[in-house]
Amino acid sequence: MNSTTMVVIIVLISVGFSAISGMHKRHLALKEKALGKNQHDDNNSHLQEKVIKLEARIQVLEKIVTDEGYAIKKEINNL
Repeated sequence: MNSTTMVVIIVLISVGFSAISGMHKRHLALKEKALGKNQHDDNNSHLQEKVIKLEARIQVLEKIVTDEGYAIKKEINNL
């Protein structure tokens, strides 16, 4: 084996390893992105549930405050 062949083989091996390394990095980045998206989806669903519960509580409070009996009780208490 002459020196030119050895140099070519070394260069090919180096290029091959760098290509494999780049593909591995991209694969890891995609996996990380997918995991982050799942966490955001879980967080969003949790926040949506909280909003629904709070809206229901606000509706109950609005019914209480706009009730005619509540206004009369408040006027009596102010006297």
